[in-house]
Amino acid sequence: MSAFAITNARIFDGTDFLDGKSVIVRDGNIDTIVDAAALPADLTVIDGNGQMLAPGLIDVQVNGGGGVLLNDQPTVDGVRAIMQAHRKYGTTAMLPTLITDHRGKMETAIAAVTDAIDAGVPGIVGIHLEGPYLNPERKGVHSADIIRPMEDDAIELLTRLPNGRILVTMAPEKAAKGTIKTLADKGVLVCAGHTAGNYAHIQSAIDEGLRGFTHLFNAMSPMTHREPGVAGAAMADDTTWCGLIADGYHVHPAVLKVAIRAKATGKIMLVTDAMPTVGADDKRFTLGGEEIIAADGRCALADGTLAGSDLDMISAVRNCVEMVGLDLGEALRMASLYPAEFLKLDDKMGRIAPGYQADMILFDDAFNVSRSWISGEK
Repeated sequence: MSAFAITNARIFDGTDFLDGKSVIVRDGNIDTIVDAAALPADLTVIDGNGQMLAPGLIDVQVNGGGGVLLNDQPTVDGVRAIMQAHRKYGTTAMLPTLITDHRGKMETAIAAVTDAIDAGVPGIVGIHLEGPYLNPERKGVHSADIIRPMEDDAIELLTRLPNGRILVTMAPEKAAKGTIKTLADKGVLVCAGHTAGNYAHIQSAIDEGLRGFTHLFNAMSPMTHREPGVAGAAMADDTTWCGLIADGYHVHPAVLKVAIRAKATGKIMLVTDAMPTVGADDKRFTLGGEEIIAADGRCALADGTLAGSDLDMISAVRNCVEMVGLDLGEALRMASLYPAEFLKLDDKMGRIAPGYQADMILFDDAFNVSRSWISGEK
């Protein structure tokens, strides 16, 4: 379908809500937004049935979905399956995420994402390597046996993706001085996570080009009134982005509200940290030899330790509206425009505007996604 129009929908363009308008798509991009009564007669018309049409959602932390964990299936088919599972819930762009693993697995995962992007797998825009250069003191479910210092040739590995964004989560206090600057200068997006660092460590990392913080509050030193810790440094800084898991388990709704109020507008992005259970009938899987069970939307080990999430992006948006009391427009920006800006893709993603890629979702008042498009393809 090279040209079509979507009409009879309430449009959120990334900034404003528009009524009585129609969106025209040509060759995979947004062409124009026109009055509904002014549609050209020769276009195929899609009836939005009064639902909300919004920019597609962008998730920078997706461990798995559809029964697939990237660590277990680092292949083009595995990447495709994860994306397909999340697309049902509004995600139109993602970074498949590799949890701390051995060198060989990292190389295989990077190669798989490279091939997936080359093959045009819809929605794959890069890879997130969460570890292994973390602090064991804040390891969460990451394997302490595999967490390690950066190897001498780590920079080469971390800059190996030629055709997409590469995000690396690391503990800044464990990195040699200048490491983050070297990575940032080579185009790598570096986030602090699984870190026991202090405020001074983070200030130094920000000076070197730290881009953001992985799952704010979780697996990082907390804020106190005398030592702001990583969490306090993250909220106080206006230049970096923070990922938030809005599932009601990882962060209490009241703390979500505090963080959103504290952080500079535009610098909070919703992430899922999703596991294979999203979009899958089987709510059990194995990570590092331990069984993880998803129940009531919560993924955890037998001892109760949180292990990723059973969250999808449209549910994260809904939770921000219903749990936190956030304006729908801001919740949608946190799931689309702001992650696009974090990824340096906001020149083509995160808005419904002329010249932008036609990544869009249609959803009802109960936040059920009825349809999605990636580059104009449904």
